[in-house]
Amino acid sequence: MNHLYRNIIWILKGVKVFVLVGKSGTGKSFRSKLIADKYGIELLIDDGLLIKGKKIIAGKSAKKEPTYLGAIKTALFDDSSHRDSVVKKLKDEKFKRILIIGTSERMTHKIAARLDLPAVSKIIQIEDIATTEEINTAIRSRNLEGKHVIPVPAVEINRNYSQMVYDSVKVFMEKKFLSFTKKGKYFEKTVVRPEFNKKGRVSISEPALAQMVLHCADEFDSAISIKKVTVREEISGYILKIDVKLPYGIEVSNMVHGFREYLVDNLERYSGIMIDSVSINVEDFFSKKKKV
Repeated sequence: MNHLYRNIIWILKGVKVFVLVGKSGTGKSFRSKLIADKYGIELLIDDGLLIKGKKIIAGKSAKKEPTYLGAIKTALFDDSSHRDSVVKKLKDEKFKRILIIGTSERMTHKIAARLDLPAVSKIIQIEDIATTEEINTAIRSRNLEGKHVIPVPAVEINRNYSQMVYDSVKVFMEKKFLSFTKKGKYFEKTVVRPEFNKKGRVSISEPALAQMVLHCADEFDSAISIKKVTVREEISGYILKIDVKLPYGIEVSNMVHGFREYLVDNLERYSGIMIDSVSINVEDFFSKKKKV
């Protein structure tokens, strides 16, 4: 059964895919249940987990991975057994709406495709539901303390990931956010300290960081050919210089800008390191051939 056929089946069932997009640490998971309640969304996909209501019903958490690269692969359902288990559970569930949380639109589209879900129906940016001050506060907390949020109660996280639990918080959703309700609601979230970010300030070797860059390039667009990665660590964060070859006939500025955004988001989100800057030099062009 090809993806097009599966897509038609989901459409006939009336299934719609929503996505919540925002840079690393901006508070997406923290506010995901508010979005779900507002739009009547039954299921959430967040960092490798399939969540229904207050329960994790399938998947595994990227935050449990001991390595940064492993966390990225888990969030993108790179492992076939992980992906297949979530796809099977989705087929068994009766739902009309699902929310995918990601750091970029490209990432959420890739997750939807890998889980055999239909095309995205609605894109919500974190800036649409959080103020600049709230976003900046969330980023500071992530950068300084390495805290992440999983949008289910602590009792649910303790069943599988007790060693990661840091704290539990309740979020109050005012009636102004949900115009159709008379009263606000409380949602419980779990604050965790991921396995890959338990040692405070994180350093990473140049070969490991270069490997992450190669993986991100392949995930972003397999046509990008990385020729050289130079790494320098400063107090303000890591400075990356990347030489690439690109296929003829593409919009170079869009490709480079998109890849830079994708790279920074994923490196900071899953490694705990800070990126000061990324400069991408287009060294050459080549005739586009599908990588095998």
